[in-house]
Amino acid sequence: MTGKTDRRTMFKLAGGAAMALTAPQIMVRAASAQIATASEVANPGFHNFKLGDFRVTTILDGGRPSDGPHPIFGEDQEATAVAELMEANFLPSDQFVNGFAPVIIDTGAEKILFDTGLGEGARANGLGQLRERMQAAGHQPDEIDVVVLTHFHGDHIGGLMEGGEPAFANARYVTGQVEYDFWTAPERAEGQTADAAQAVVSNVVPLAENMTFLADGDEVVSGVSAVAAFGHSPGHMAFSVESGGRRLMLVADAANHYVASLMRPDWHVRFDMDKEMATETRMRLFDMIATDRIPFIGYHMPFPAVGFVEKIEPGYRYVPATYQFDL
Repeated sequence: MTGKTDRRTMFKLAGGAAMALTAPQIMVRAASAQIATASEVANPGFHNFKLGDFRVTTILDGGRPSDGPHPIFGEDQEATAVAELMEANFLPSDQFVNGFAPVIIDTGAEKILFDTGLGEGARANGLGQLRERMQAAGHQPDEIDVVVLTHFHGDHIGGLMEGGEPAFANARYVTGQVEYDFWTAPERAEGQTADAAQAVVSNVVPLAENMTFLADGDEVVSGVSAVAAFGHSPGHMAFSVESGGRRLMLVADAANHYVASLMRPDWHVRFDMDKEMATETRMRLFDMIATDRIPFIGYHMPFPAVGFVEKIEPGYRYVPATYQFDL
């Protein structure tokens, strides 16, 4: 065999070896791209995990992009201060996405739904997905035994009715006495509270005959109890959930943004009706959650809305849950 032939053979062998090395990498990259695309398309919008003997499901009712986060968050701050905090946390300073995450807890005896999303009126804008996604997660609306309302803002009571009828036909309802009394008082029908009060009249009041009213510490069912968390609204409630020696806090809207509300809990939030009380509540709840290392679900936390907090100064660092509940 000549040297020329040897060189041709070597080049062919080298080329074949190179193809053998690069082709699998190309195929892996292509497959990864297909998986990523499929994952985006097939994202079910729900997340399940176990808490002791309970099964917890968070549902993504939808996500709404908005300008901000200033002045919605840090309303009492300069826009530059809010922008700097966002940029330091790898977030855009001029836009944010607000997610909405109702929760279902299956105790084995009852299925309890916490809050109902924005409802049918929001579906044209890609929101109001609770009904469809809870069915995809294996929970039919007529299987819900208890609907708990943490408070009466529209993104929490919007899904109570469907086509003019109760959306959860077999459910009883639970909410805070203070919240109900505030929104149904005659004076709420005028001024700045008029629109929100009308939504309460349409969606909540028709269910009042089948409604139980709670105060701080009262039980929804065994293992689920109310925690007064006033400020975001006059009777806003959080809920403590315990099963099999494990504990979880549902904080609803005590914190509305995983950076702005938690890292700067003293900053005012536009949607907090009593801003000073909301600040005190936020710090009280999250001091306890951080100290006791309790997982929590926040209605507006990044989906699947489950995480922990670490105490830092002057607030808290959000740590998303990963595989803690799988072990």
